[in-house]
Formats: sequence, C-alpha cells, structure tokens
Amino acid sequence: MKAARLVAPQTFDFVELDEPIPVDGQAKIRVEATSVCGSDIHGIYHGATPEEDYPLAPGVPCHEIAGTIVESKTDALVEGQRAIVLPTRGMGGLSEYLVQTPDRVLPVPDWGGIDEWVMCQHTGTVLYSVKQMGNVAGKRIAVLGQGGIGLSFSMLTEKMGAQQVIGIDPVEARREKALEIGATNTVDPSKDNMYEAIDDLTGGEGIDIVVDATGDPEGFGQCLKIVKRWGTFVSFSLTGSKGKIAEFPHQEFMFKAATIIPTQVAATSQPTKDIREMIALKERGWADPGLLKSHNVGFEDVQKAYDMYSDQSDGVIKVVMDLNGGGA
Repeated sequence: MKAARLVAPQTFDFVELDEPIPVDGQAKIRVEATSVCGSDIHGIYHGATPEEDYPLAPGVPCHEIAGTIVESKTDALVEGQRAIVLPTRGMGGLSEYLVQTPDRVLPVPDWGGIDEWVMCQHTGTVLYSVKQMGNVAGKRIAVLGQGGIGLSFSMLTEKMGAQQVIGIDPVEARREKALEIGATNTVDPSKDNMYEAIDDLTGGEGIDIVVDATGDPEGFGQCLKIVKRWGTFVSFSLTGSKGKIAEFPHQEFMFKAATIIPTQVAATSQPTKDIREMIALKERGWADPGLLKSHNVGFEDVQKAYDMYSDQSDGVIKVVMDLNGGGA
C-alpha cells in the first residue's frame, strides 16, 4: 500500500508498505478520506522536530480519518461498515489501510459522502469543549480564529441559543463562512481595532464567553483582553508553532478574574464519546460539520493539501484527501 510521510520539514514523500494484517480484536479499514487539522500544522508540520528524527513515521501527521471496514476480527465491527477512525500514538491517516480496535472505530451511516462524515471528528472535539461552557443561551460569545475548529464553535454555540456569536479572523473566506453557519457578526483584526469593534458590536456589554481557536501563542493574551470581567475563557488551541511560547498576561488575568477552562477531549477518559454524539447529531440533521469542507484533493496531492492549509490559500477551511475512491 501507499503511505505518505514527512522526510524533512514541510516536505512529504511516498513510501510503499505491506498492508497491515488485523489480529484478534482488531479490524482493517480501507482509508477513503483524511483531513488536515490545525494541530497537525502547528505541532508537527511547522513544529520544531529535530533534523535527526526525519523521516517521521509513515502516515503522520494526520488524525482525521474515515473509511470502510474491509476485514473484521471482532464481533463489535461489521465488514462493509463505514466509520471514522481515531489513530493511536505513532499511527497516522496518510496511508491506504490501517488496523484499529473497536473502541477507536466510530461507525457512520451509509448515506452521504464519507468526505463530509470525517468532519464530525474535529467538530466532535469542539462539542466536548462547548459542554464545558455550561448554558450558553442568551450569552455573548466571541471566537478568536475561524478555521475548522473556530467555525465549529460558532456553529454549535448558535445552535445552543447564544444571543450573539462574533467570529474573529483576518481571512475573508472564513468570516463569510462564519456568517453562513451561525455567527451573528464578524471582525477582521487585520483591519479593525478588535477591542473597539467588539465594544461597538456588544453595545458596551462585552463578551461573556471567549474562545481561543487560533493556534497562535498570542491568542491567549488577546482572549483575556476580550472577555468581560468575571467572564469565561475557553482555551482550545495547542500552540506549538515554530517554537513560540504563549506569554501569560498575569495582570490582565488578575483584573478580569475570568474562569479559564482548558479543553482537550483527547486527554480525557472518553476521547470518542463526543465524536460519536456529533455523528448522531449530524445524522438527525441538528448540525452538519460537512458544511465546513471547502476542498477535495487526491491523495497524491498531500503536499498541496498541507501547504494550502498552512498558507490559508484559495479560501481553504477544511481540505480532504480522497483515497481508494472515497471522493467518487
């Protein structure tokens, strides 16, 4: 089978490997759709990996994966079933086949494009974070960053009854998408004074709940400035970009007395629970993460996919690589 791997910083190559063979308790999945996540970019693609560690393991970095079960050695999974697959450490989705245990294989319905169902993976992680906010009904919310994660926050909080959802991003295509899927207002921080704009949009009321979905170390301090006194700050971002370290604005923190909630579902004891719930919510039509997919490319264009996401070019929001006929 064919797999992609990073052979140098921001440089992919392909390698031929034997197809994996499932053992008892595992299933073999034909990968049909994989998507780029911001954490792949910040943490690995642009990460400070030592030169001697290259090439990285085949398939890495990629953890948004969906496909079809083609061989099952467990009663919990059925051959022919489509599913989202969560990889374990050292495993990545940039390969044509992989094996996994049932606890990390999440079935999806037979209808709809697999390239849209895979979007439930990242939006499911946001669903967990939104739950940590408590009741958002009637609240004013600002989401710093409107990539796939930030847009998921905008979509879900609007669905849950937020009074106002302000999407903040310098990329026009992302601000436009934010308004399409739930944001009531947007701000372009590259042109406007972000703090004055928010004051105007809220009539001086300020922001009850602010979310950092930027992947930028500077986002932490910006969110503390945006949130109103005694408000709530939900931190989602992992900021490993190019060795930068987030500064902690202690005086702002003390003055605002905000509740800061770090959220990372992968570190909990139930990393798949909210993703399974997101699949069910999409199935019944409550919310559709598939709307966030902006581009499809072939697996052979893996370099293009990661560069496009990294550069935020061509209006990209979420790009899916189609494998084994998954985009057909």
